[in-house]
Amino acid sequence: MEIKAFFKKRQPEIKAFFSTFPWKNLLTFLFFLTLAFIFWLMLFFQKENVEGTYKIPLKYTSIPDDAVFDNPLPDFLEVSAADNGVQIFLLDIRKRDSLEINVAEITEGGNTVLQGDQYRQLILSQLFPGTSIRGYYPMNISLATSRLQSKELTVIFDGEITTNRANLMAGNTVFIPETVIAYGAQQSLDKLKIAETEYTVFKNLRATSQLPVRINSVEGVKFVPSQVEIHIPVEEYTERTFEIPVTAVHMPGKLDVKFFPSRVSVTFSVTLEEYKKIVPEDFSIALDYRKFYSNEDGRVEIELTNCPASVINPRISPASVEFLFENRTE
Repeated sequence: MEIKAFFKKRQPEIKAFFSTFPWKNLLTFLFFLTLAFIFWLMLFFQKENVEGTYKIPLKYTSIPDDAVFDNPLPDFLEVSAADNGVQIFLLDIRKRDSLEINVAEITEGGNTVLQGDQYRQLILSQLFPGTSIRGYYPMNISLATSRLQSKELTVIFDGEITTNRANLMAGNTVFIPETVIAYGAQQSLDKLKIAETEYTVFKNLRATSQLPVRINSVEGVKFVPSQVEIHIPVEEYTERTFEIPVTAVHMPGKLDVKFFPSRVSVTFSVTLEEYKKIVPEDFSIALDYRKFYSNEDGRVEIELTNCPASVINPRISPASVEFLFENRTE
């Protein structure tokens, strides 16, 4: 409110300033400044032997899986080039593509250093036909490698997988591929038993998914491939409840047992596809007399002795029942 009042109070002064400002002179100045810039560009474009310096990213391809470079490889190449003003201007504004260095092709025949005319031709492929090279750094790139030992390792997931409330995992996760090859010194490989993924969290999955996950890096070891796919089977589930009778096995010939209650509720999750296929007879509770007959409190914990493999998370209520032995009458 104070700012608004300030400007309202100074409104006459502001109007007087804009009405007396020499706009015509300012526009004239900007016109001649623009004209001078245009003339400078024209002279620059016509000029010969204009120099420019460029940083070109390097990309190494066709590297043998079982090889490690003896020397660190540069990530960029600095090039000083000369051409007419137009070409140098275009080089300045265009996007830099990576200079591809095909390691297998260059080292074929025992050559281990990229240098000389072969190196210059690669650099020229990133410039215009008439552009000349004044200098570049590094002057050469060592591609010498040493062979590594290898070991096949099973991929193990490290992380968390959750589904939304209406879905559950319908089976075990599967990796594609299930194994990777680790390359390194024998001493380093001897310490590895598995290839563990980076800690990854997949949340609220709603359907079967196949997602990328990276192999956790180990110093001095190279994994091939370094990234795998994890297949996560997810299906929509619903809950169902059955009343199952409690029975006993291995009872002595002249003894009966009664349970209170004699039936318990078994609640479980099941896919919509399997929902109608499952019946109460697929479940059974047969308690072993030899394990509970001596319970002094007269109670026994309930355990399912038969349960379909397709059900998930079966829960029993109540978790225990009372029992009473009776002599069997002839």
